[in-house]
Amino acid sequence: MGLLFIPDISGFTRFVNQTEIEHSSLIIEELLEILINANQIGLEVSEIEGDAILFYKFGPRPELEEVYRQVKNMFCSFHKGVASYALRRYCYCKACNSAVDLTLKVITHYGEFTGYNVKQFNKLIGKDIIVAHQLLKNDIDLHEYWLVTNNLLTNKEPQGLATWMNWNTSAKQTESGSVPFHYTLLSELKAEISPDPIPDPALSKKTKVLSFSRVYETDLITLFHATGDFNFRARWIDGVKKVEEVGHFLPRIGMRCRSILESGEVIIYSSSYYYSDDRIEFCENEEGSGVATYYTLERIEKMRTKLTIDYYIEKNPIKNFAFNLLQKRKIQDRYTKSLINLEPLVKEIQLPVS
Repeated sequence: MGLLFIPDISGFTRFVNQTEIEHSSLIIEELLEILINANQIGLEVSEIEGDAILFYKFGPRPELEEVYRQVKNMFCSFHKGVASYALRRYCYCKACNSAVDLTLKVITHYGEFTGYNVKQFNKLIGKDIIVAHQLLKNDIDLHEYWLVTNNLLTNKEPQGLATWMNWNTSAKQTESGSVPFHYTLLSELKAEISPDPIPDPALSKKTKVLSFSRVYETDLITLFHATGDFNFRARWIDGVKKVEEVGHFLPRIGMRCRSILESGEVIIYSSSYYYSDDRIEFCENEEGSGVATYYTLERIEKMRTKLTIDYYIEKNPIKNFAFNLLQKRKIQDRYTKSLINLEPLVKEIQLPVS
């Protein structure tokens, strides 16, 4: 006997069918990881089923309050992740635009099942595994709710949880009989969710020591993809041999990469982003060095865009003197060559479907 716990991403089918696969798969992967990381009651993962995760926990029937705390933590963590990405995203493809519409429903059931192993895979078997999966297809005309079967209740009605909960009853007709359940909306939990604050690039604590500009015969968005995408850095930034992903490569504030230079390596992270129809600005910081690079892209005409790169270091008279003496000329040469290297790249960029 044990608990079966299935968080299921609502809107998944439409999201995958109507968006390009590259970013939609990364978004879903990250949201599923958020759900797994939000596990706080010792649930085990049996399998990931596209838009849902089959969690289980052998043992006596848990208290409903404990199950609700787990439901709440997963629901809030999921929507905090969605809201934080919406604030930080660089990309305006269909997947990134519509990610905010995804939500979550949770199926919870208590019943009889057991596990078996096929090589390295642990699978579950039992009539209640079938019941739990059948409950995913029900007649509830809602998208974000918590479903509790009567098997999980010690009382006839769910009690002692949140005062805003409005419980409804229904039943799922299966081959082995009717499975009665209660369900309630989870929408009220969204009022408790705040996205993580966007970090401050702290340019007020730095001083601009160099600035570079060049006009390119391309549109604003194409130039942004060329300059803002870490995958292209080795193609145009002089001295960069390779760029490695650190974490997910979804384009947004907070994304990090390891830039392998001829002189060593640095970790770079995106620290700010601003978008309008005629202007895009974003900032990147080097971990541990105090260096920040601020990019400004300005639309001149439909197919002419100006790029300006401002180079900042920490406000420190000694460091400023050392920079002017030892590094300034090298950095000037590096970015002068880089802006030239960017010219052929912008002609090759293929924009994602929007």
